[in-house]
Amino acid sequence: MSVVQSLAGLRFSLRERSEPLYKSASAWQKEIRHTFSRRCNETAPLPYRESGEFDNVKTSQERQVKPSLSYVGLRGILSFLCFIVAQASRAQSADTIFVNGNIYTVNDLKPRAEAIAVKNERIVFVGSDADTKKFAGDKAHVVDLHGYTVVPGMTDSHCHIFEIGEREMTLNLEGTNTLEDFLAKIKERVVQTTRGKWLTGRGWIETFWTPPVFPKREQLDKIAPDTPVFLTRADGHAAVANSAALKICAVDKETPNPFGGEILKDQQSGEPTGMLLDNAMDLVASKIPKPTAAEKQKALLLGIDREVRLGWCEIQNAGSRQPEIDLMRKLYAEGKIKLRIYNAVYGPGDDAQRFLHDGATINDFDHHFTQRTVKVIFDGALGSRGAALLKPYSDAPDTSGYLTEKESDLRPIFKAALRRGIQVETHAIGDRANRAILDLYEQALKAVPPNERKIAEPRWRVEHAQILSRQDLPRFAKLGIIPSMQPSHAISDLFFAPSRLGMERLGGAYAWQSLIKSGCIVAGGSDAPVERGEPMIEFYAAVTRKSVKGFSS
Repeated sequence: MSVVQSLAGLRFSLRERSEPLYKSASAWQKEIRHTFSRRCNETAPLPYRESGEFDNVKTSQERQVKPSLSYVGLRGILSFLCFIVAQASRAQSADTIFVNGNIYTVNDLKPRAEAIAVKNERIVFVGSDADTKKFAGDKAHVVDLHGYTVVPGMTDSHCHIFEIGEREMTLNLEGTNTLEDFLAKIKERVVQTTRGKWLTGRGWIETFWTPPVFPKREQLDKIAPDTPVFLTRADGHAAVANSAALKICAVDKETPNPFGGEILKDQQSGEPTGMLLDNAMDLVASKIPKPTAAEKQKALLLGIDREVRLGWCEIQNAGSRQPEIDLMRKLYAEGKIKLRIYNAVYGPGDDAQRFLHDGATINDFDHHFTQRTVKVIFDGALGSRGAALLKPYSDAPDTSGYLTEKESDLRPIFKAALRRGIQVETHAIGDRANRAILDLYEQALKAVPPNERKIAEPRWRVEHAQILSRQDLPRFAKLGIIPSMQPSHAISDLFFAPSRLGMERLGGAYAWQSLIKSGCIVAGGSDAPVERGEPMIEFYAAVTRKSVKGFSS
């Protein structure tokens, strides 16, 4: 069981020694140096999966990499929070001293330490047990760590905090590795659902089913003929609905596709199959009763509790609406949130316009809440074939995905953001979406020169930056754009990405090493609840570029 303690206003994860992934720290460090520069380089193609081989990092509880902080230390993958090694010019009495620890400093000059001294909620010394004695005044509280490991506080640079909690409150379909398991879980929940109430859930992914095809409404109808059912795919970019749900929402063979979305229809009858992609999901989701204020609060607190237990000290919440922002502020004011949150506001729309008018919030609630970012979703996901590609999908030549926002709606927001000192982060997975958003960013940066910006170097981001053409890859560093990437996406997608993209396009996919070598800072995150959201999975994926069972090319 991981022990998470509060350390003078900072949060550090302390863990008993357990069986490490590597036999020794030196072996792990050697693996990092080798694999980070060679084996995790994206030039190696993603491996081909033999028929029948399963390795589901998104959903399988048994195949998770369990947290074991004896092998933490990869720089540049997950951003670290609030770590200071400040040797005071003269000794001062500390408030708290932590001794007898296994402390990772992430400092090449002094990678390990034994003790930490804290004064006025700030770390004033990191070093040996012996050297901390000069900080041990009469009132200093000494804590024996008993050899526990301490690491600098970790930040998840991309997750969805409300959805993490909501997944636990609705039907959680993680671990459904067959269609039969999927249907069995639904059938069990139908019995427990009050007549007339919606059955909602999230977490299924068909990639590991046999055959790996989307579920259909007819399959749901057999077990839920009267209960409206709406179940979101793990990536959040697709959902399946049964006939009862489609009828309530008046979705039929005559319903046209909305911009930035698709209603999948049977090729023979033209009737909806039940699958709704991206913006088409709103045709049904908009009719589902909204969660109550109490339910939203419970979801947020559940999500925060999970993140803290996993060892995260700060999360960057990749998108929120005004009611969610108001709730976060309320709970901070009541002292119910201990996690630091760097929040983004969804745009375009009224919420983004209000935010651009009011401006950024920096370090509210004792440095625990910052809101300075507009979040745009620009295309879909690779697994559900909504990611916007320059050429058609290799396994579905009739589609190349789609953009989910109109470029004309984004241009004024981007210019206003530069003038107001607001960061922009845009979800872009396909190579077409990445090229288009880099074009839009470049146009805005030229239209609003540095002397007209509130912040000269705005540090705009592209979330995921998953599939890049070779000619667009160097543009990130040239424009000063931060690729915000999730290592676990590569090891989850490696079983279907080759079929979606073909081997040639994989050369620019999940290209962390090439982006770093080009001069980029890469922000690392988990994208929970799309992925498991566990720090050790992200470290492992970034270092080894292997599935959690060790599968690679």
